[in-house]
Amino acid sequence: MSKKSYIKVLLLRTLGNFLILSSLFLLAKTFYTPIMEEIKFYMDKRTGVEYQLNPKFLLQSNKTPQGKSKLSSVFKKKRLRFITPVDPNFSIVIPKIAANARIIPQVDPSNKGEYLAALKKGVAQAKGTAFPGENGHIFLFAHSTDYFWNVGRYNAIFYLLYKLEKGDEIDLIYKKQLYKYTVIGKEIVNPSQVEYLTRTSNKEFLTLQTCWPPGTTLKRILIFAVRKKDDG
Repeated sequence: MSKKSYIKVLLLRTLGNFLILSSLFLLAKTFYTPIMEEIKFYMDKRTGVEYQLNPKFLLQSNKTPQGKSKLSSVFKKKRLRFITPVDPNFSIVIPKIAANARIIPQVDPSNKGEYLAALKKGVAQAKGTAFPGENGHIFLFAHSTDYFWNVGRYNAIFYLLYKLEKGDEIDLIYKKQLYKYTVIGKEIVNPSQVEYLTRTSNKEFLTLQTCWPPGTTLKRILIFAVRKKDDG
């Protein structure tokens, strides 16, 4: 092989290796967060770790920890981890998946610049939907991104949303008050199916939306919940 041919082969191999490594890096960057969330969820289940709203916050909100149980019994659970809402004015806590995020109010879901900016800070409340306590439809989303490798910047909060089942609890904190909701169902839809956003309800109804499968923007998963009757 001539020196010129050798250099040509070497350059092609170098370029090929660079492209392969770049592709692997992008894949790792895209799916690192969902994989780590899955591992953490699995380890918590294996070791019996449970998450719950911080009892101190419940007392400040005039709520009794775990219904009628005493505060002391809450602290006796060795593998119980407490979650303090990141923003007492408006935030969401989902104990089962240890989700805790600020809610950005009244974000226009049709304005890309507006909702991308909001999703960098937390979960977005769709403009025109209800606030907790208003007996209407509350729509929260963390589902959008500009490019697939940036998914982790926007919807990591809801990566494990698909693990929610009927009966699981979702907590919304609004103006330092706690509002509890119970999951009643879920559905996977196409991005073009936006009718769920404009649904109406004569009772307090909550919808959570994020990307599906985790780490992609192919479809949307919706979680439906209704307010608990005994939270007020």
